[in-house]
Amino acid sequence: MAYEVMNQTSATTFILVGFSEYPQLQKPLFLLFLAIYSVTLVGNLGILVVIKVNPKLHTPMYFFLSHLSFLDICYSSVFTPKLLQILIMEDRTVSFKACMVQFFFICTFVITEMFMLAVMAYDRFVAVCNPLLYTVVMPFQFCALLVAGTYMIGGLCTVILLYTLLQLSYCEYGIINHFGCEYSAVISVSCSDSSFSQLTSLVIAIVSESSSVLITLASYVFIVVTIIKMPSKGGLRKAFSTCTSHLTAISIFHGIILLLYCVPNSNSSRLFVKVATALYTIMIPMLNPLIYSLRNKDVKDTVRRLISSKLHSHLT
Repeated sequence: MAYEVMNQTSATTFILVGFSEYPQLQKPLFLLFLAIYSVTLVGNLGILVVIKVNPKLHTPMYFFLSHLSFLDICYSSVFTPKLLQILIMEDRTVSFKACMVQFFFICTFVITEMFMLAVMAYDRFVAVCNPLLYTVVMPFQFCALLVAGTYMIGGLCTVILLYTLLQLSYCEYGIINHFGCEYSAVISVSCSDSSFSQLTSLVIAIVSESSSVLITLASYVFIVVTIIKMPSKGGLRKAFSTCTSHLTAISIFHGIILLLYCVPNSNSSRLFVKVATALYTIMIPMLNPLIYSLRNKDVKDTVRRLISSKLHSHLT
């Protein structure tokens, strides 16, 4: 039976609606998303280069930040090129296999980033609450293990969800009222009972979101208590500055994710779902390098040195 379903779904072609209900906005949206995607690539690649060239940044904090930038590049590149294509081309079709591949990567990268932010919160907890033991508690091997764990969790959750989607049958030339193969959009074109897949998705969403949020909240509760007890205002300022960038990134990411998946699945909410998806798959990857670089003295100093060295080499 499963083999028959696989044969049926593998021959299916989906049609992505995107923002076609607003034809006058197609070109402006194309230019907007192209600009955002360009800034995302330049910003995150810049973060990776800055961390690589400055030995002072070869610390656990920047090791995690480099992986965050890598994830931002990856998951913004899953949806954005296809979105740009359907905004300027008449062909809005996507094969079933391509749709499932897109779903696999976007889901993996988003869940991985969710736990990567939790790992970064734990790193800040150790740095602020146990600064003298920081290098002992956070050796490179342990940091690499934490990063590998986030990728493994993201991949495992996605494989489970993908398996449930592959067990469903889909309407031939199903119309997906979205610009990409996001989970709720794929489920909407299923012609079979999707209750098991939706239940699985709900369980994974609750467990992953709650666990990552709990790790983050617990870390910042201890951080706040430690900061309050600090007698030195200089130490207070320094500890606060190391955490505000990360806390800003976490608040934006989880805020949009929670807002997106708390909206009931109805036709009237599809525009909101598309806009919210665009925010966390296109806007957040652009904001992260801006948040971390604008508030980080070491990153800004490295960028200035790189720019000045390039200008000097050109002038000479």
